[in-house]
Amino acid sequence: MKDSSRSSPPPALPFFPPLRRYLPSATVILLLFSLGYIAGLLSSPSSPSSVNTQLQFHIRDSNCSLSLPHDLFRFHTDCAKPIPHDRVLPTLLNRLFNNTSPYTDFPSPETATLLLPPAAHPRGWGSTNPVFSDLISTIRPLTIIELGTFLGASALHMASLTRNLSLPNSLILCLDDFRGWPAFRSRLGRHVPIPHHADSLLLHQFMLGVSAAGEAHRILPVPFSTSSGLTALCEWGIYGDLIEVDAGHDFHSAWSDINMAYAVLRPGGVLFGHDYYTAADDHGVRRAVTLFSRAKGLKVRPHGEHWVLSPKPVDSVPV
Repeated sequence: MKDSSRSSPPPALPFFPPLRRYLPSATVILLLFSLGYIAGLLSSPSSPSSVNTQLQFHIRDSNCSLSLPHDLFRFHTDCAKPIPHDRVLPTLLNRLFNNTSPYTDFPSPETATLLLPPAAHPRGWGSTNPVFSDLISTIRPLTIIELGTFLGASALHMASLTRNLSLPNSLILCLDDFRGWPAFRSRLGRHVPIPHHADSLLLHQFMLGVSAAGEAHRILPVPFSTSSGLTALCEWGIYGDLIEVDAGHDFHSAWSDINMAYAVLRPGGVLFGHDYYTAADDHGVRRAVTLFSRAKGLKVRPHGEHWVLSPKPVDSVPV
């Protein structure tokens, strides 16, 4: 007896004979299209794997030869030969102030009425931390360059340290545009004068404090942006034995300042800075310091709120 419960196989679907001869060609075309699409994804500059490859670079030597096609490491570092220390101040007075000290007849009667009385301890941030005495006592610098000065708290502290260490001829160059930053008065209004015709008067308030401390002969303002100021020092052959970076807190500002400051650092000198732990721009300062130290083969030593790089190799050019 036949088993009626067993299901019969489904009838075959009809296949049109005219289309059968096109099947091999259609298969080949589909395969080629798929392979071309995949190859396009892999070679596209917008693909994640390609982007990651482009962003990766390899540091081959201390001169930081990179495979990156952009200008991340291109700065003006071909500086003039260093001039003697005793020519630094006359050179700056000539180049910047028409051979006259900016403290001559300062302040003018008109300016004096706009300034606050000089503070015994100007407003600053970490301006008297131990890192200053540690580095100055070790390096005994003749030329100190400070990027970011505000009212001069750290500059005055360094002047005091050098005087106590029998370094009365040490010169401290303060690079700052002395404009502050937007809305800084909302936090520091009682420490700064009222602006006058869009002039923040920070330069004058800084100079008043320097004059009152009796340091006008060796603390000199260089009232320009750190970038233009460092470029000028590089072109004039003015180098620092100790350079502090304490200006912008974002990565790009710190990165530019560190690279350009290192160009005017004497071999054997030390570059250091503030805000190592500051969270601004996703710890922008620390990221810039870390990248630079890896590129140059240097070590980073945290020192309280500051960072300190290992000394510049003595075989660096110029000497």
